[in-house]
Amino acid sequence: MDALSSVLESVKLKAVVYPKFSFTSSWGIEIEQDFRSQFWLLLQGTCYLRVPGEEAIPLNVGDFIFIPHGSTHQISSKSDTICVPASQFGKAYHSGKPLFQGKEEETLLMGGHFEFTPTVQHPFIKTLPKVIHINNTTKELNLWLQQAASLMNEEISDEKIGSKLILERLVDILFVLIIRAYLEQANIKDGFLMALKDHRISNSLQSIHESPDKNWTLHQLAATAGMSRSLYCREFKRLVGETPLSYLTHWRILKAKEILSESKENIIEIATKVGYQSEAAFNRLFKSKVGETPASYRRKRQL
Repeated sequence: MDALSSVLESVKLKAVVYPKFSFTSSWGIEIEQDFRSQFWLLLQGTCYLRVPGEEAIPLNVGDFIFIPHGSTHQISSKSDTICVPASQFGKAYHSGKPLFQGKEEETLLMGGHFEFTPTVQHPFIKTLPKVIHINNTTKELNLWLQQAASLMNEEISDEKIGSKLILERLVDILFVLIIRAYLEQANIKDGFLMALKDHRISNSLQSIHESPDKNWTLHQLAATAGMSRSLYCREFKRLVGETPLSYLTHWRILKAKEILSESKENIIEIATKVGYQSEAAFNRLFKSKVGETPASYRRKRQL
């Protein structure tokens, strides 16, 4: 399994797709800061995306916008349109009296949000930019992205048996395609996303993810990247933001959290799976990183 796939498995990505919105007059919605990562796809018309402190981004049909950290943002028909709170728009929509209905040209917008496990603090999530804009100018690059969006649009427009499950799977695919397209389009120079693009460091991450139980040495980790130990340590820290052994420890703790939340295995069995032969040493390390013992962590999440 590649490095990104294993990270996404561990952060437990969940997604919700909103109903398709239609606007036929001047319109604007403000979405407040929250823990969810919103995405928007313009299906018809034109509009603008505004994030505080950033220039307004004009969107054309087929463009995607992804707000990874749930930052406050406005999406509107014009760059200076006054926006209503999303709560007000949602209340009117669900009451059967949607706002922004008139006689102007129709704008169609599809959106939704992603959620990550709140307790997971992985560098991949931390280093995502405030806004990701995937434009529709490079047709070949975005072919799969547009096809996934088209299928989502069909399922939303004409709900059939199994539509909910199909949408959930399509949104999972959509997230990976957004990240893939961003990696291809953006001029990324460092950070975890660049680590995914660097085949040497990505290979090393993949090895760590696949075998957290292995008694890794720096020499062995450097070999997975095909680099000298000194170059490997320098490049790994530059891209990932921490040393290889520090990342290994954090990955082991993340996997331990996952197993503790989902299984009834003994603590020593879990410790062994993530590379610790001593239950006492595992307990001490887990508490120092998480703030509670493995047993306490499990009780709170399996109630």
